Amino acid sequence: MNLTIGPDILREYEGASRREWLVTNGLGGYASGSLSGANTRRYHGLLIAALIPPTGRMALLSKLEEIVVAGGQLYELSANQYPGALHPQGWQYLERFDNYPAPTFLYRPIPGLLLEKRIWMAHGEHTTFVRYKLIESTGAVDLRLAPLVCWKDFHAEMHPWEGLPSSLDTTAGETRIRFTPDSPILRLLAKGSHWEAGGYWHYNVEHQRELERGLDFREDLYCPGHFQLSLKPGAEVTFVATIETKAATSERAWAVLLERQAELIAGAKAEDDFARCLALAADQFSIEGNHEPSRPSKVVAAKRIARRSTIIAGYHWFSDWGRDTMIALPGLCLETGRFQLARDILTSFAGFVSEGMLPNRFPDQGEFPEYNTVDATLWYFEAIRRYVAIAPDGLELAREFWPVLADIFQWHIRGTRYGIQADRSDGLLRAGQLGVQLTWMDARVGDWVVTPRMGKPVEINALWFNALRTMEQLAEALGEPSHEYAEWADLAATGFRRAFVRPDGQGLYDVITKSGPDASIRPNQIFAASLHYSSLTPADRESVVRVVAENLLTPRGIRTLSPADSAYRARYEGGIGERDSAYHQGTVWPWLLGSFVEAHLKVHNDPEKARAFLRPLQEHLLEAGVGSISEVFDGDAPHLPDGCIAQAWSVAEVLRAWNLAGKANDDASI
Repeated sequence: MNLTIGPDILREYEGASRREWLVTNGLGGYASGSLSGANTRRYHGLLIAALIPPTGRMALLSKLEEIVVAGGQLYELSANQYPGALHPQGWQYLERFDNYPAPTFLYRPIPGLLLEKRIWMAHGEHTTFVRYKLIESTGAVDLRLAPLVCWKDFHAEMHPWEGLPSSLDTTAGETRIRFTPDSPILRLLAKGSHWEAGGYWHYNVEHQRELERGLDFREDLYCPGHFQLSLKPGAEVTFVATIETKAATSERAWAVLLERQAELIAGAKAEDDFARCLALAADQFSIEGNHEPSRPSKVVAAKRIARRSTIIAGYHWFSDWGRDTMIALPGLCLETGRFQLARDILTSFAGFVSEGMLPNRFPDQGEFPEYNTVDATLWYFEAIRRYVAIAPDGLELAREFWPVLADIFQWHIRGTRYGIQADRSDGLLRAGQLGVQLTWMDARVGDWVVTPRMGKPVEINALWFNALRTMEQLAEALGEPSHEYAEWADLAATGFRRAFVRPDGQGLYDVITKSGPDASIRPNQIFAASLHYSSLTPADRESVVRVVAENLLTPRGIRTLSPADSAYRARYEGGIGERDSAYHQGTVWPWLLGSFVEAHLKVHNDPEKARAFLRPLQEHLLEAGVGSISEVFDGDAPHLPDGCIAQAWSVAEVLRAWNLAGKANDDASI
């Protein structure tokens, strides 16, 4: 299994800079960059540490400026964009990039000289390794490695300030940098090298992707000096950047990486390369709890929040979100056989249930979570239902979680935040408050809520009915009273069909509002046809699948609005306001393919056709975040990728749907 990119793309700057690599450490920290060698985002860097795992992410090492000296000539392997200039232009020497088992670059500056660079991180540590190996050469070469360091929130751009660095010393073969009196110490070392002190700035480094997003896009980086060493043919050296007091050795970290990847593939029972790639990509989002913060926090609850097991919603800029976590959990954990991680995540989030609601998101600096979501809690029921259906200890977990689930139900009956409450007249769930977005279509531009969807949204009520039937079945399995859940489910089933089924046979309405039904053709109706418990008739399910396929289906995912709608936006581009206004107005989301494929299988029972909807995403594994699936794509062809280069629910739902089509049957019943 491998994902390889050759010189035809690598030696053309646009192609190389549009493709990005990513490695993670299981704490929320990561290393990432473009294949060109230029950092095209503020989020790129060789060491971004999650100091309040999985959040509190700070960038400490931006990159390495690499120079090979052979035959008296200098060959610069790096790349940077400055105002009006690209310098150096090391991508012109690239011969090959391989993504597995770790990002690996092959440089050929001149005939007869081939240098390999490989990047990985130690799992469970904030430690990055960059190994250089001289594969071919007629003699020894010199290698200079100049670190460009920074100390910034990873959402920000770096600029000089007085007193940076707070301290810098070189002892016992390593350089130690403390940026401020209370920052971690960044340790840099390369065995067998000699450190040459420097101390200068690289000004006005530009990040092209930030410019395109309408954000600040220039920063300044500090170079404290460089490592000087000599490499003989066949020899190698490993550069290490860490904030750990006792970091793993490169040999141990590499062995752990290989063993972990083998276990992940085996646990996922992946039988083809696409499934194997997705199983490995899935691990990049997984955070195993019980990690202490790496620096003191002013937030009283920071340690409790830091110790949670969770899922990072997307790289580079998302933290963990309740909605994304619960949607992604079945694909990332259950489909890969990681039942203990799934259980830990479900348990962690149970500890944050408040007034019958799961958190929407955990802010980046460890503040208290936000609860502005109506669907995260309902997806929690579905994640638990799936766990109970297939995990060996499923019923045990259901018994443990029963008090939490029953309490959530009661809060939804009597009413909780943001007007979320079940309507006793039809059994449906209503939600909404002016200025607040509660569903997954949550874009907002200033005071303008782009898709407010106040009232009774279709997917919320599909999820609500699914949760009610789940509670009914769990109650019966656990010997608990089930009649109240059954009565509400029966009422909601009738209410759903009366409210949402369109009389013209064109699927379902999107939202039932005070002024009437919203007939916009959106993908939210697909959940009513895909969820395990559905109140739709077979004919209604067929209608939903047909309408979504005819109006919203693309080779990269499902559009969020029909192109025939006057509000349709064909491109996801421009500044923040322009992008947010297009986010759910036509932009394509690949995660929706999971539910579409599931619904299609239930209606047509055609596994080969179902997999055909997913196969184009195999090509995408080489288009943006190599080895992963992007957050969104343009609504119109050629459906260019955008947003996060690696999105948890994109990977999770495509993997789940791929496996589901391969098995050619529905989930087991509770």
